[in-house]
Amino acid sequence: MQVPVQIDFQGIDASDSARKHVQDRLADLERKFGRITAAHVAIKGPTGHHRKGGNYLVRIHLALPEGRQVDVDRTPDADERHSELIFAVDDAFNRARRQLQDKVRRMQNVVKMHEGMPMARVARLDSSGEYGFLAADDGTEIYFHRNALVNARMDDLAMGARVTFAESMGEKGPQASTVRLMGKHQLRI
Repeated sequence: MQVPVQIDFQGIDASDSARKHVQDRLADLERKFGRITAAHVAIKGPTGHHRKGGNYLVRIHLALPEGRQVDVDRTPDADERHSELIFAVDDAFNRARRQLQDKVRRMQNVVKMHEGMPMARVARLDSSGEYGFLAADDGTEIYFHRNALVNARMDDLAMGARVTFAESMGEKGPQASTVRLMGKHQLRI
């Protein structure tokens, strides 16, 4: 790390074992990812307002190259395990590790691709407004009927618009049974 680690204990005594545990967890992250430039960890003790003594709140801020950062600051209220300091610290660092893993993948342009519906562009629309054709990313042309549109109407489509679709076999070849306009979030009725 380029900047010394900041560890703040709020409302609790800063024990050497708790401080060492936080430093060990940070060292593990840095060993695994090696891209942390600064870290600030704040541990807030239980407030005592709850019947069972309350939960610890652990906030972690990690600074990464190119102005990126990882922030963890949520503690589940209903999880009684967070009333134990080590569990609360470990849970927060596990969440930070997952976020850091995602950030590093993006920084290295290694993003996990999830298989989903194939994508295409609107290639042609019939003037009657009843059907059209999609140009799939693999170069094939697929027929679709206006009834296959899920989140749009034929009037919403433009040449070149990006869509996802589900392909099925029709009487005259492949056809799109479900066509979803990308970037369209509202369903029209």
